[in-house]
Amino acid sequence: MDLKALEAHMHAFVAGKGWYATNSPKPQTARNLATSLVLEAAEVLEHFQWREEARDQAALAGELADVALYLLQLASVSGIDLEQAVLAKLAENGRREWPDP
Repeated sequence: MDLKALEAHMHAFVAGKGWYATNSPKPQTARNLATSLVLEAAEVLEHFQWREEARDQAALAGELADVALYLLQLASVSGIDLEQAVLAKLAENGRREWPDP
C-alpha cells in the first residue's frame, strides 16, 4: 500500500470518528497533530527506557504506527505531499557532506 492509499484510509477513519467536525473534541489542526506526534514519539522511547531492545515488538509496532499516522495526518492538513517531501529530503541529504565523528 502506498502513502496515498494509507492517507485515504486515515481520512476515512478520522471522518468516521467525527474528528473533522467543527465541534470535534479532537480538532485536526496542525498544532494539535504536531503535539500528538511528539507525545506518541515519546511513547516509542518508553519501550527502550533502561534497555537497549524493546521487550514487546507488537506494542512497539503499534506505537510506531501511531507516529506514522499522526505524521501523515499532519502533513495532509498542512498541505504537504509527504512522499515528495521525503524524496526531496533524501536527495538533499545525498548532496550533503557528513563529517566523521
